[in-house]
Amino acid sequence: MKYVTAKRAGLLSCHACGRVEPRIRSATPQLCTRCGAPLHSRNPDSLMRTWALLIAAALLYIPANLLPVMHTSSLLGSEDDTIMSGVVYFWTSGDWPLAMIVFIASIMVPMLKLSVLVLLTVTAQRRSRWRPQQRTTLYRMVERIGRWSMLDVFVVTLTVALVRFKSLAVITAGPGAIAFGSVVILTMLASMQFDPRLIWDPVESSTPTPQDLHHD
Repeated sequence: MKYVTAKRAGLLSCHACGRVEPRIRSATPQLCTRCGAPLHSRNPDSLMRTWALLIAAALLYIPANLLPVMHTSSLLGSEDDTIMSGVVYFWTSGDWPLAMIVFIASIMVPMLKLSVLVLLTVTAQRRSRWRPQQRTTLYRMVERIGRWSMLDVFVVTLTVALVRFKSLAVITAGPGAIAFGSVVILTMLASMQFDPRLIWDPVESSTPTPQDLHHD
């Protein structure tokens, strides 16, 4: 396939308003004529920022699953529950649909988002030409899931509410809930910082433009 991208055509797209303008060779940074934002062909330090957010999210993912997300106090004593213990509780109580929802939303989805973002960042950093269309599809899936990322926190809140409704107890959020919410926010920011155009840069550099073919 022969194509000319905006970068090779000397065009810049504003990250703030989306306006496309021709690149101007100047010693000073070029600004958007519509909104005044600085223009860049790629997001500055995209991979570095994505790595920083992913590492922080991965580190917090461990205490998010090991530390208790809620502390229950009743006449029978006190108890700390993690996300996994909540899944086991609902499963053994016969509420297996709720157990599946909590497991998928609170454990599988954050893990998959972290894994996909790490894959995209590593391949982009190595300028890999491996399956760019599939990697772009993965990024779009992470972006769409990111819109529902707060569902994970809502599931934890729903779990606390259900346990409070079923028992005469005082329930408070634990440190695991804070770590879990931080993982959700950090993964959302990581997907926003990653520039998907980096996936196609190695492919673009190996594809001749019509101008190149004409000169040949």
